[in-house]
Amino acid sequence: MTVFRISEAAELLGVSADTVRRWVDAGRLPAIRDDNGHRLIDGVDLAQFVRTQSADPSVRADGSSARNRLRGIVTAVVKDTVMAQVDIQAGPFRVVSLMSREAVDELDLQVGSVAIAVIKSTTVVVERSTPGRRE
Repeated sequence: MTVFRISEAAELLGVSADTVRRWVDAGRLPAIRDDNGHRLIDGVDLAQFVRTQSADPSVRADGSSARNRLRGIVTAVVKDTVMAQVDIQAGPFRVVSLMSREAVDELDLQVGSVAIAVIKSTTVVVERSTPGRRE
């Protein structure tokens, strides 16, 4: 059984440890106590919590088959005459998109704008990570 400390769960969810504690205190996220009284969250319970949070229809676009969406802030826009590079910081993740300059102009993407990186790929590489270990 994989269990996570409050701080590890917070890092995985991209929220503060205080937010996770509030969810536990409110009964939204189940937790157990170890022998030292520290709260631990079972990995299965955490996964279920994340699934219920992502079931919110307001974060999905109708009419799209893409399910991988990362909301973030535009941190850089580099344009030339035809193409552009847009950097988005979505929580701890940096997403870089290459697109036409025309698309950037039509979307009015500027540093400081909120944007959603929609990722659709035929190949997704999955690596196993040790909890609490930063890659």
